[in-house]
Amino acid sequence: MAKFTPIGRQINTKKPHKTILIVCEGARTEPDYFESFRLSKVVKTVGTGTNTLSLVREAMKLNQDKSYDEVWCVFDRDSFPKQNITDAFKLMGQENFKAAFSNEAFELWYVLHYCYLDTENTRGQYCEILSREMGQKYKKDNPGMYALLLEKQPMAIQNAKKLEKNKPLTPGNEANCRPTTSVYKLVERLNKLAKKYTL
Repeated sequence: MAKFTPIGRQINTKKPHKTILIVCEGARTEPDYFESFRLSKVVKTVGTGTNTLSLVREAMKLNQDKSYDEVWCVFDRDSFPKQNITDAFKLMGQENFKAAFSNEAFELWYVLHYCYLDTENTRGQYCEILSREMGQKYKKDNPGMYALLLEKQPMAIQNAKKLEKNKPLTPGNEANCRPTTSVYKLVERLNKLAKKYTL
């Protein structure tokens, strides 16, 4: 006797959480920071050691099956040619990727936890400022930076937004906008996820 199968019954195939891929230019500094949000069930963080356009292409490769709901590219201006930065942003736009971009360096995001700074500085100068504010030598690959800065994070977000308001990133002009950092956007996104999910 044939088995009866209910018509119209559907299996719920919806993913329980949004999934996010964070692809970082640095191999340790940025991944250590973002992994400290403890969202491993919904967020995958990758440190590539690549930069600008090659970073975006690596993100495309990692998401070639379109399995992630959001893809973030974390990279710096550093001393790369302006065209590299422009091309990276264009490609991200085509792929609908989001940017956590710092000009000049990721360390600007750390500095903004201590003070508002709108002068153009090198990575080395940011490290000097951090060492002074922290009362100890800043080490680039310090995995404890997230915990050290956590209570000052609201001020960093406020300072980053102020910088962005004064020097907004505009298409084709990203490399000239200095100093600025949109890392705060990814931080706010992760904070929102942390509140939503009990992991």
